[in-house]
Amino acid sequence: MQIAIPLYDRFTALDAVGPYEVLARLPGAELTFVGFEKGPVRTDNGRLALHVDALLEDLPEPEVIVVPGGWGTRALLDNERMLGWIRHAHEHSQWTTSVCTGSLLLGAAGVLEGLDATSHWLELDALAEFGAKPTGRRVVEQGKVITAAGVSSGIDMALALAAKIAGQEFAETVQLLIEYDPEPPFHSGSPAKADPRLVESIRAFAAAKIG
Repeated sequence: MQIAIPLYDRFTALDAVGPYEVLARLPGAELTFVGFEKGPVRTDNGRLALHVDALLEDLPEPEVIVVPGGWGTRALLDNERMLGWIRHAHEHSQWTTSVCTGSLLLGAAGVLEGLDATSHWLELDALAEFGAKPTGRRVVEQGKVITAAGVSSGIDMALALAAKIAGQEFAETVQLLIEYDPEPPFHSGSPAKADPRLVESIRAFAAAKIG
């Protein structure tokens, strides 16, 4: 099973690595990081790089697509090389997925028209610009399209997908193997739970970053 994770400048590391840790363990999985050119690609903080091993065009029709998010998604919303690859790959995929703001790229490629979808909570409203129906759920399944909310939810999405591909017992085995049993020390993981002052400070930070 070919699984492609496209990387681009300023993607978020966990958006890609979280699903990778789960999906690379699927029986017969051939997981490849693809991109515009081979070589290292830096994450959104510039301190970590992952290696692109194949061009987008080298894997035009993978069975599974996982599009990570990051600050760099905005620069690609009109990049036809990336959007065209997503569009074509989606036409032939068994599963098309995204994590965080990767859903904006799915939307820009026309994949989310009329579908419920999620993204990072800061970007939920932006999904509507692409004809999607934004929802704050952590993982949203719509046929073969699965979108996940912010960063860490990519692991949840990948486990749900692993269960669909290889069965619940396999997915539970992987969950145990990677010891994914979250017990966060604080209850501020969503804007509904966090102190409103934190929510507003992050909104201001994001506005300044995008601007």
